[in-house]
Amino acid sequence: MIYYFLYELLYSHFKEKDWFLIKALNVFQYVTFRTAYATITALLLSLLFGGKFIQALRRWNVGQQIREEGPQGHKAKRGTPTMGGVLIVGSVLISTLIWARLTNIYIWTIIIATLMFATIGFLDDYAKMAKQRSLGLTGRQKLLAQLLIAIGVWIVLFVSTKYLASDYSWNVSIPFLKTTSEPFGISFIGPYLYLILIVIVLLGWSNAVNLTDGLDGLAISVTFIAMAAMTGFTYLSSDARWARYLELTHRPEAAELTVFCGAMAGASLGFLWYNAPPAEVFMGDVGSLAIGGAIGTVSILTKQEFMLVMVGGVFVLEALSVMLQVGVFKMTKRTTGTGRRLFKMTPLHHHFEMQDWKESKIVFRFLILAILFALLSLSTLKLR
Repeated sequence: MIYYFLYELLYSHFKEKDWFLIKALNVFQYVTFRTAYATITALLLSLLFGGKFIQALRRWNVGQQIREEGPQGHKAKRGTPTMGGVLIVGSVLISTLIWARLTNIYIWTIIIATLMFATIGFLDDYAKMAKQRSLGLTGRQKLLAQLLIAIGVWIVLFVSTKYLASDYSWNVSIPFLKTTSEPFGISFIGPYLYLILIVIVLLGWSNAVNLTDGLDGLAISVTFIAMAAMTGFTYLSSDARWARYLELTHRPEAAELTVFCGAMAGASLGFLWYNAPPAEVFMGDVGSLAIGGAIGTVSILTKQEFMLVMVGGVFVLEALSVMLQVGVFKMTKRTTGTGRRLFKMTPLHHHFEMQDWKESKIVFRFLILAILFALLSLSTLKLR
């Protein structure tokens, strides 16, 4: 909105005038400027409204339900306000609507996808509140809804490529291999195979963030690091000079996504203020599914699906621990009759809790890992 009023209307109409204030509005055309202020806006919104929102959740008796089989220390958290993800999503979307160029189809794609993933999480959290238990929607219900969103994202890309000015390239961009950045190069798989990749990415990442959300401050702090790195990747891939120099798949339409990524990073910091140990509020599934869906959608729109595995390494480790635990248990039960567990408990952060690591120590060590993964991903930009 601000871009439209201050740049498209005021600056474009009066730019021939020799007025200092009008000339100063030229800065609004730069995505870097608007990204910086989108980050600040989302941070301030979450900080300013966080306290009142938590009070409202307490009045409405929206409290966290705890699994009985979980770590015993978590039972003290029962009743802590949850569904704080509404604050995150609200701050991100308001900030994006204020600072982004709203004629960009990718902005509306990421906004709608994030809202839809948040809706799934909201319904899941609401079901938990209604049933007063830790299980909401069934796994099949959530996966079906996530699948429909993934198909919707693919339809937008397919239609915009076929009938609109957008030109999405159906190639798989693989880190370290510069030839895969070419739109019709060796890694071109076409739109229909790409649909399978989109489904895997969106379902995988929305659930990976959801699994990571188990300790005070863990998921949101890792989200901040990942989104800060994705802000950089998004800007580089959308700028022709940097994309050419670094041999990335150039996505000019993705420039405005930098604003969204900055807003997500800012909102994450603001929410961390209230979610830091001991947490005053939890994000709930409405937050974790929305964040995971947003991260996955950004990676698809910017052609960074495989780079995201490195950027969000902590999320990957958490998801892998669950997959390995289930796989090993089923395999050993089938062969020996007694299921064997690879970890004491999954996701991975619970394994360390069961080894008497303090919660804050686990969070900070995972945060250090997240920073290392992000730095590693950035360091690969010229290793091609």
